[in-house]
Amino acid sequence: MDVIALVGPSGTGKSHRALQVAQEHKADAIIDDGILIKDGHIVAGESAKTEKSKIMAVRRAIFVLPGHAEAVREAIKKIQPHRILVIGTSENMVHKIAKTLKLPSIQLIIRIEDIASRAEIDLAQFHRLKEGKHIIPVPTIELKPHFSGYLIDPLQSLFKRSRVRRRKLGEKSIVRPVFSYYGKLIIDDTVIQAIVERIVKAREFVKKVKKISVEHILKGDEDRGLQITCEVILSYGNHIPTLIQQTQANIREAVEFTTGMIVHAININVKALYVDSQLLR
Repeated sequence: MDVIALVGPSGTGKSHRALQVAQEHKADAIIDDGILIKDGHIVAGESAKTEKSKIMAVRRAIFVLPGHAEAVREAIKKIQPHRILVIGTSENMVHKIAKTLKLPSIQLIIRIEDIASRAEIDLAQFHRLKEGKHIIPVPTIELKPHFSGYLIDPLQSLFKRSRVRRRKLGEKSIVRPVFSYYGKLIIDDTVIQAIVERIVKAREFVKKVKKISVEHILKGDEDRGLQITCEVILSYGNHIPTLIQQTQANIREAVEFTTGMIVHAININVKALYVDSQLLR
């Protein structure tokens, strides 16, 4: 197992660039801010952002709180990463993390100044200091179970002929990174409708899908997620409430996993029942 590191002062955009650095250097695991991440999932640890004081946050980030290092060490043994990227504010910090977690010596240290321009670093510091935004390199749906009560910005859906402005968040806000290295990621409502249609039509008791609509839940200019409505015709002879609940769960899982957007509600309206003529004989 190899270990590399990315270092730079707090708020300079290290976490934002973590995925890109990991990809370029073929690191399949990331240690950032007290958590172990692999394949877009939080595998072990607790984020320093959950701590109420700066002192406790620092102790959490360097894995000195009771039981923290042990849990992450066990997870590393289990997942057996090929290369780990350790993120920290200084060389001393990343070496201390590697030693505490009993990792091999760090082979390569990358500095944020080597991969980001002065303008990009200044912009990252602006978002941290002025807007309180902090990035964790995992999808929003992965953050939800770990940061209950925190404000998490979902992936914005950009509408045609409209502009969605980002709102200012509080100090303890957590935002997801931009996962495209080449430009904006735009997800049209028709994509969400296609996902829903595929899931619903796959259910054998659904005779026909009549209408699918996607509503965005907005607060000011902020897109807080989706409400999906679907009209269907079902085959007679099944317990409708059970089947509808299963379908709602399948839709939510598929849409959130595929798009990274948050689904708040799924309404399925049963417009009619199809009765096979053979059942009437």
